[in-house]
Amino acid sequence: MFEQTFKNIDDILYKDAGADSELDYIGQTSWILFLRYLDELELVKKDEAELKGQSYNFILDEEYRWANWAMPKKPNGELDHHKAMTGPDLVEFVDTKLFPYLSKFKEKADSPQTIEYKISEIFSELKNKIQSGYNLREIIELADALIFSSSKDKHELSHLYEAKIKNMGNAGRNGGQYYTPRPLIRAIVETVNPQIGETVYDGAVGSAGFLCEAYTHMTADRDSLSTDDLKTLQENTFYGKEKKNLAYIIGVMNMILHGIEAPNIIHTNTLSESIRDIQEKDRYNVIMANPPFGGKERKEVQQNFDIKTGETAFLFLQHFIKILKAGGRAGVVIKNTFLSNSDNASVSLRKHLLETCNLHSILDMPAGTFLGAGVKTVVLFFNKGESTKKIWYYQLDPDRNMGKTNPLNDTDMVEFKELQKTKADSEKSWTINITDVNTDNYDLSVKNPNTPEEAALRSPQEILTEMERLDNDTKVILGSIKELI
Repeated sequence: MFEQTFKNIDDILYKDAGADSELDYIGQTSWILFLRYLDELELVKKDEAELKGQSYNFILDEEYRWANWAMPKKPNGELDHHKAMTGPDLVEFVDTKLFPYLSKFKEKADSPQTIEYKISEIFSELKNKIQSGYNLREIIELADALIFSSSKDKHELSHLYEAKIKNMGNAGRNGGQYYTPRPLIRAIVETVNPQIGETVYDGAVGSAGFLCEAYTHMTADRDSLSTDDLKTLQENTFYGKEKKNLAYIIGVMNMILHGIEAPNIIHTNTLSESIRDIQEKDRYNVIMANPPFGGKERKEVQQNFDIKTGETAFLFLQHFIKILKAGGRAGVVIKNTFLSNSDNASVSLRKHLLETCNLHSILDMPAGTFLGAGVKTVVLFFNKGESTKKIWYYQLDPDRNMGKTNPLNDTDMVEFKELQKTKADSEKSWTINITDVNTDNYDLSVKNPNTPEEAALRSPQEILTEMERLDNDTKVILGSIKELI
């Protein structure tokens, strides 16, 4: 039922003049889903308060609650068409009353970690693009049928939402920044292995794939978790920062659908913060991230870092090293050119990473892993607090061309995850000692010494002999054909 509902919403948005792309579809679906979710959350909290003999203070004023503006109903549960707005009236209410009202919630929020703050961030950054009030009415009625109350329903909704994020990532180059292949994320999460009681951070959070998968990983044995464990996971475990408006909204919504009620995601440019201002209280136990490829930062942003470079991903890597706690663990996706670039910034950053962290594993991903990005990537796994002594490499080779019709899957990652536990050598994996690395350039290029040697090229004489044999065979076949004519 949920899958058909999502499809129907997309079909309506496709017909509307205001929604032009997959990016618009998920943005518009997100704000409607968020308000539908908020309505369900408030009703659940109201029931819980009443069971305790307490009163519940609604976050939203009565006029702006879902049951009043979106879906006023008769006592029998049917939509009250006399009270329900539609057409131009509905769009005017949403644009001139609802969004301005919700965007001011920062004024009453105690901190950025509250649901009130998230409401304000979402509705001050996102605009309603649905131009037809009749289309909006249809979408609202479809969204009303979605149920958020049970963990099973949320699980199904989160999968469908992830599929929408994936479609957006596949839609073109701009969408690629929102979607990291989930099999890769799951492999990174399993390798880094965050534990309850640790803090998990992604400073380039995007659609929050790393945080969502970390939550799934940490709640795999949910029955064994205490009430305190669940409270810790909800409030004091997952942290993120995101610069882009739409990505921020999608990330918040994705975490909500995965079960985190008020995600600790802040809408800010991570790179605008000086790494010199990071204190111990700001640091995290676990960092997993896929910073943007190929971005270029202005000189004033570069001043926030010790190693000056315009390459966005290299600035993020400095930030991650600095904000990781001593003894902390990280898994970071980065362009493979980071391993061998000869410019001063790249060499200095590799030296800094090797001296301050134990870069224990490098996973080399095949071309085509990231659709639309057009770059090859590696994943750096490192622990902070001790220098690197040796590095284990794994070169992923799925024996097929990766792409839209042949995306990365979980089976592709199985051998890496198994071998990485013991850092065993194989045809696809090997180990180097840091003493073998050239300290002039700290080149860490992926060069598999276990690749079978290619057969030697044939001599010119052998090739000519083969051509003569084929020529004679051709003459015999042609002669036989002529006899038959």
